[in-house]
Amino acid sequence: MSAIISVKNLGIHATASGRALVDGISFDVHPGETVGLVGESGSGKSLTLRAIMGLLPEGVTLTDTESITVAEQKRLAMIFQDPVSSLDPLTGVVKQVAEVLRYNQHMNRHEARVQAADLLISLGLPQSLRTADRYPGQLSGGQCQRVGIAIALATKPNILLCDEPTTALDVTVQLQILDLLADLRQRLGLTMLFVTHNLGVAAHVCDRLIVMQHGHIVETGPTTAVLHHPQQEYTRRLVSAILPIPGEQHR
Repeated sequence: MSAIISVKNLGIHATASGRALVDGISFDVHPGETVGLVGESGSGKSLTLRAIMGLLPEGVTLTDTESITVAEQKRLAMIFQDPVSSLDPLTGVVKQVAEVLRYNQHMNRHEARVQAADLLISLGLPQSLRTADRYPGQLSGGQCQRVGIAIALATKPNILLCDEPTTALDVTVQLQILDLLADLRQRLGLTMLFVTHNLGVAAHVCDRLIVMQHGHIVETGPTTAVLHHPQQEYTRRLVSAILPIPGEQHR
């Protein structure tokens, strides 16, 4: 099966100093799978994800703009790490989702608002949003992350890029969001690239893992193989640091 995302010799460097932040990594993601980019902070995993999305921060540059290929007519969407700061605090969440629907699906204002409320409610937000919008500050962190997921889904993506989507959440909410993402993947046939430093989280959602350290890939393979038979000392240290996902022991 042809890759839906192909990364070949990706390099990302600091513009001012020229220091390599991601140094010549290559991997493919195939349709329907969830691949985890895992590693400690500073390993280059989030920079890699942002390079695929075309959202690199200021001060860093791609070494070769041809190093990333996304299959034709495939749409990318991204879920960010901090659900609260990624939303407009002065605009109701229904309106924010509706604006994305209007832009991407060319709906009128009323139709977009109705579908935005339906989408949010289907993701676990309260039914009252049909009649009364709420600002992000009136919602919990977990609810705001569901709004972020709704905004991503409103673009009708084929590929969902997730940048530490549970890190900023209370531990009691993490499993709910992971279950929601797994359900969406199955129902909508999404391909997912999932960045996390927590191998316990990756184990819950990912088919395959790519372990990164200092801008390099040090190990890759099926999730079960990497977790139970890690080949590299760095991977073994990550595995030993796994914390249980809340509620998982009762599943």
